[in-house]
Amino acid sequence: MRVNPGNYADKKKFETFDFTDLSYEAELERIRERFTPLVKICKEYGTAMRIGTNHGSLSDRILSRYGDTPLGMVESALEFLRICEDHSYFNIVLSMKSSNPQVMVQAYRLLIMQMKAEGMNYPLHLGVTEAGEGEDGRIKSAAGIGTLLEDGIGDTIRVSLTEDPEFEIPVAKALVARYNHRTNHQAIKEIKNNLSLPYSPFEYKRRETFAVNNFGGSHVPCVVADYSQKEKITAASLFQVGYNYSIPLDKWNISDQACDSIYCGDQLVEFDIPGTLGLIYNPQTWNSLENKTRCYPLFCGNEYLTTGSKSDRLNFVAVDASLIFDHTFLNKIKNDPTVVFIIDSMNEHAMADERRIFIEMMEQGVKNPAIIKHNYKNIQETTLQLHASTDAGALFLDGMGDGLWIKAQNVASEKSINSTAFGILQATRTRISKTEYISCPSCGRTLFDLQVTTAKIRSRTSHLKGLKIGIMGCIVNGPGEMADADYGYVGVGIGKITLYKGKEVVKKNIDTAIAVDELIDLIKQHGDWIEAG
Repeated sequence: MRVNPGNYADKKKFETFDFTDLSYEAELERIRERFTPLVKICKEYGTAMRIGTNHGSLSDRILSRYGDTPLGMVESALEFLRICEDHSYFNIVLSMKSSNPQVMVQAYRLLIMQMKAEGMNYPLHLGVTEAGEGEDGRIKSAAGIGTLLEDGIGDTIRVSLTEDPEFEIPVAKALVARYNHRTNHQAIKEIKNNLSLPYSPFEYKRRETFAVNNFGGSHVPCVVADYSQKEKITAASLFQVGYNYSIPLDKWNISDQACDSIYCGDQLVEFDIPGTLGLIYNPQTWNSLENKTRCYPLFCGNEYLTTGSKSDRLNFVAVDASLIFDHTFLNKIKNDPTVVFIIDSMNEHAMADERRIFIEMMEQGVKNPAIIKHNYKNIQETTLQLHASTDAGALFLDGMGDGLWIKAQNVASEKSINSTAFGILQATRTRISKTEYISCPSCGRTLFDLQVTTAKIRSRTSHLKGLKIGIMGCIVNGPGEMADADYGYVGVGIGKITLYKGKEVVKKNIDTAIAVDELIDLIKQHGDWIEAG
């Protein structure tokens, strides 16, 4: 049995209440009276219960008391859990689901902390709800679920995709499978005092850095594409990573998902590059360039300290844990105003290893920007999406990282790898480069074809960068689960749709035949529409 505290004994009308401690206790007593009979029945028949909080369906009571926060999600579940324990009923699983991986991860971590404080220890069911479809749904699911699995959190998982149900299980299995062989990873240096971390796992705050060119500071995280293994780098090949050169117009067209830098290694680029792009070379090749405009060297650790030829603007320095924990090296290079670190790891548990590197950098006062680099080879393209989203997504959710470099040999095209990198930044809400769709999985309550409708809405709105559109199959979950969306498209009856602007109903009972057109008109009326380029 599953109980959602947000709608079991409360109604959601998006109203705000000013509770005193006494009046709030009266509300808790009301819930106790309503919930206790169910608890007694479950206890009598040995029925298990999942107390599942959903971020989008927090009650008005919880929102008024705790705000729209991970803490509110946790308290919503604990209120019901305490009633269960008062009746000595412990056959319970807990979940904290959200369509926002950042909120979801923080909520589960807070829940564990609160349970420990109250002497509780219940299994956890993980999930990113309304994750969407295709690449976006898989990346968002992996960023949320994978982050927690990396920390050893979670007992069961559910991947929610706007696809046929049979496509969800392979994703869930792939997320879990990598931990069958994780126990023998290389040791990671212990943190002396876990209670004094230099960052909070319970709230997002980006690591403080100074800016070097377009890296760090207030700049969004950058994406680095790896072209070092190509036989030749041509203008046409940059189409894969967001740059399209028009010969008749003699100009570059740059997409919202154009990478910021390309690692060329020793491959020379012999054409005029677009003005937003930087090129990264191995030191000897960089030194041989006659024109070094927007070209920068990449050094391996101590090589930077011994070389005499450096850029006076930007130098990339690749480091791993051994170098970061070498304080002699670190003290010589830290806070060099031209240095951007490339954080690399060959540890099988690379995420934890790189997170430990970031923790050490913060403790040592290193303010240089740092790019997260992960290496993959000889795996399937879908596996790359899941593993990279787990490994890098976990770090970006904790505010670490000023850029992302995915090196994937014999895996996928540069276009797919680049799309995965931008998808990770989108899922972690650290760089928005496209429209976000909050769409639920199909179920018996769905009142229209979710997959067809989502594809239709996506085809009309995918150019609206930064806009969040909720596409919900029924009125049961719709208004709550898409509360984070800018616009909502919700099934309310057979062939009928209701449209929302934020949390407010704007148009009711629209025929599905014209509902997408009406959604577009609504977006236009509120000034959020732009014509596709």
